[in-house]
Amino acid sequence: MISAGDFKNGVTLEIDGNVVQIIEFQHVKPGKGAAFVRAKLKNVINGGVVEKTFRPTEKFPQARIERQDMQYLYSDGDLYNFMNMETYDQIALNKETIGDALKFVKENEMVKICSHNGNVFAVEAPLFVELEVTETEPGFKGDTAQGATKPATVETGATVNVPLFVNTGDKIKIDTRSGEYLSRV
Repeated sequence: MISAGDFKNGVTLEIDGNVVQIIEFQHVKPGKGAAFVRAKLKNVINGGVVEKTFRPTEKFPQARIERQDMQYLYSDGDLYNFMNMETYDQIALNKETIGDALKFVKENEMVKICSHNGNVFAVEAPLFVELEVTETEPGFKGDTAQGATKPATVETGATVNVPLFVNTGDKIKIDTRSGEYLSRV
């Protein structure tokens, strides 16, 4: 059990039957009255964000989120198939559960499957991936006004803004959290 006075950013709790993660919190001591804790909470299942206030003595159970490494095998229509590399168990997840998580993930790459009490609610891609540019327009000399970029399509089908010097066939490194170009490989 974690009391509201001991909140920390990133802690996952069960509040009112929902699994929430603390995004930010603030201890408030008004001039009159008792102190309280104001927290911004993100529901990890549906992604909704709410702000709530708590008395510092309120206690909540910590939610146990399991993150398991699995290999992304292939997509079959609206189902995406994953395999546990230790037990060789396979699971299929629907498009609603996955969202945009696999935008930069190729087949046979490792991802983390997040679950709470056996219910899968999210897929976490690796933080950085290296992908080949399959299509982009050539950059022209003299087109360089302070960090000019152009759209490029990578091998997974996603579009990324890249600098003008990147050409079709180049391998690039991408940050999967923001979808930004980092460097050529």
